[in-house]
Amino acid sequence: MTPDLVITIGRQALEVCILMLAVILLPVLAVGLLISMFQAATQINEMTLSFVPKLLVVFIILLFAGSWLLQLMIGYTIRLIGNIPSYLV
Repeated sequence: MTPDLVITIGRQALEVCILMLAVILLPVLAVGLLISMFQAATQINEMTLSFVPKLLVVFIILLFAGSWLLQLMIGYTIRLIGNIPSYLV
């Protein structure tokens, strides 16, 4: 196993991780920004006002995109395990 191969495997793992996190975090960040703008406009500084909608958005995202995220992770794992014989040569 060469250092280039290790770097390639690590890069692929990071790409999958970043893609999975982006699917969840970007909508949550957008909702947080909208709620922060609403709080600034109305001067309501309640912590639960920002926490509960973000939690609901995460739940909705996982409900609809959870199977795709799982397939993405399973696909990467299958490719990684399937390529083990070529890594050992």
